[in-house]
Amino acid sequence: MGEKEKLRIDKYLWSIRLFKTRTLATDACKAGRIKLNGQNIKPSYEVKIGDVFHVSKGIERKQVRVTGLLHSRVDAKTVVNFYEDITPEEETLGYKSMFHAPSLKRDRGTGRPTKKDRREIDDLISDEDVKSQE
Repeated sequence: MGEKEKLRIDKYLWSIRLFKTRTLATDACKAGRIKLNGQNIKPSYEVKIGDVFHVSKGIERKQVRVTGLLHSRVDAKTVVNFYEDITPEEETLGYKSMFHAPSLKRDRGTGRPTKKDRREIDDLISDEDVKSQE
């Protein structure tokens, strides 16, 4: 194998712009947030074309298939040619819907909620919990 055909996973994840810095990619590998076939991998793992990685970043989960090796960080339009995002649609929609959930907010200066207001808030919260469990 030639030197250009070898590429560490931490450098690959940084170069395809999944992580802002290579250090963050290395830390994610060490923390077990990067998996290959359900197994944690070390930052020094050598990437091969066709590998499928599961990447966890906070609440975001991605599945990435390697389609090419990229040795340096380039612009976002070029990066698309070197990986394929195969994350299931359900996971993507679930992640996005978390940001569109209604938030309970009271106007400033309205004072404490009355007993009636409190009951309405509790009913709203319990309805949301029932919907999320379905």
